[in-house]
Amino acid sequence: MSKTTRRQIGYVMGTAVEHYKIGGYFDRRSFWLANTPSAAQLDMPYVCTEAGALYGERGFVTERDSKDSYLLFYTFDGAGLVRQGRRSAVVRQGQMLLLDCRKPQAYGTEPNSDHWYHLWVHVQGSGVDATARRLGLPALTAISVPNSRVQPFFDTILERIEKDSIMDGELVGMAAHGLLSSMLIARSRDEIPSDSPVVLAQNYVAKHYAERITVDDLARAASVSTSYLTKLFRQQMETSPHDYLLRYRITHAKQLLMETDLSIGTIARQVGFANESNFSYRFARVCDITPRDYRKLREG
Repeated sequence: MSKTTRRQIGYVMGTAVEHYKIGGYFDRRSFWLANTPSAAQLDMPYVCTEAGALYGERGFVTERDSKDSYLLFYTFDGAGLVRQGRRSAVVRQGQMLLLDCRKPQAYGTEPNSDHWYHLWVHVQGSGVDATARRLGLPALTAISVPNSRVQPFFDTILERIEKDSIMDGELVGMAAHGLLSSMLIARSRDEIPSDSPVVLAQNYVAKHYAERITVDDLARAASVSTSYLTKLFRQQMETSPHDYLLRYRITHAKQLLMETDLSIGTIARQVGFANESNFSYRFARVCDITPRDYRKLREG
């Protein structure tokens, strides 16, 4: 787990804070981190307001009337039970679950388990809303995701959530995006065969996004017509192959803008754009900010 300042919660029994109740015990390894996002940060599509780790023992339970955010759980040992209205789901080791906290909910150690050790993060924003719709919320669905996939994103959030710079806020938001994308990808792999045209096209993008590829190339890689691939992307991904490729490239460009000092022209070529001008235009259309100004965010 990442090195960061941790507020130790300690042992709590039957504590009530406003409309928030905790019963049972959790041990001293538990911690909670929080920040107060600026207006600029709140405009981002992925915003984290709280995060932490909780080591709940048998009988641990939390009840809340409402909170204006979503809560993302990841179980790394034991099992938890999440309830909302008539819906319920068990979150076992290696599983994630996204919960809409705007309606009454309860969650805690699953009755047949003697502990529930999990990481958690409160998230909000337009990107989170869109992910929630794709995951079928308010349905409660636990999705299996390898720890190796999600741990780096949690590490980034826990490392930077209490820092105040715009760059830290952006990196935390990108990590939240990574967590939610991991859920969507894992669910798609469960629902969509690995040899389906959409998955074959996605795999082709992952290997060749830095090259001058087109939607026709994706269709050939998936052994279907361009029109049929577009139809499948609309049905299964709620986007087009072209938009998927564009956003995949821009996501990698964001990482290079934040983490390297490469020129914008070099980054444009490394993520598959013909020139800096076209890259800057596409980036600004998607992100409402130029690559140059986006890079300035890391200076806070």
